Amino acid sequence: MRPSTGPVPRGLPGPAAVPLALAVLLAALLAVLAGVPPRPAHGAQPRPVSELFGREVRLLPESRPLVALTFNAAWDEAGIGDVLATLRREGVPAAFFPTGRFAERHPGAVRAMAAQGFGLGNHSYSHPYFDRLDPEETAAEVLRADRAIRAAGRTEPLPFFRFPYSATTPRGIAAVNALGFADLEFTADTKGYLGASHGMTVDEAVRRALAALRPGAVIQMHVGSDDGGPVLDALALPRIVAGARARGYGFADLRAYAGRAYAGRPCPFIRSGQLPHPSPYSAYSRVTLCA
Repeated sequence: MRPSTGPVPRGLPGPAAVPLALAVLLAALLAVLAGVPPRPAHGAQPRPVSELFGREVRLLPESRPLVALTFNAAWDEAGIGDVLATLRREGVPAAFFPTGRFAERHPGAVRAMAAQGFGLGNHSYSHPYFDRLDPEETAAEVLRADRAIRAAGRTEPLPFFRFPYSATTPRGIAAVNALGFADLEFTADTKGYLGASHGMTVDEAVRRALAALRPGAVIQMHVGSDDGGPVLDALALPRIVAGARARGYGFADLRAYAGRAYAGRPCPFIRSGQLPHPSPYSAYSRVTLCA
């Protein structure tokens, strides 16, 4: 994963910037008043997540003109306030994939994401190359991240895992499926994380996102910074939303694909009768660790 950077976070939209901490409090109050997060925009009952097991998912099973906006979070809070403000202003669903280490270091940011009704996926604990891990190391990374994300977000995360560096393997996918997670990668990455220092521009990030539009497309973006430059994806987001709408697209809520009723055999090879670590999803998936 490469750095992306951005402006100082802002909170909810308004004539002046609002500190992220205040945005967290306001978002939490709104969530309490609303009672529950909004239901998926397209109104369908959630589909069993196990329908997505056994493969690398780069397109959602969707025939309607809907695209999913997703954001990885592994560095700092830069750009998060701007992204949350844009999503709320535009009424657009999205999902965030923080690492567990990010959730521990920036619990307020993760809480703000959840409090405003956005889904939380899992992007591992420490962002390693999973193609170098064995199944037990994979399970430890995924479940340690899950605990950290739950603690920070104070909500039930989505049963979606995204491999760092998109370093998927059949063995790795089987291992995360055995923990009850589908592997959700992306149709296109805006590459905004490269930042201006590596030649990336807002225009190019927008172009890459809009070029990938098709039913079920998953757009990967990033928030956070490690070099103090602008977070290009935060700057590109309003244009991506406007451009997708101008082309007749709406936005998918990943909760519509996150039902957890077990509906099939996710792994062709079963070696262990017990998971090496307890999974919060095992009651739904009813599977053992695949190797």
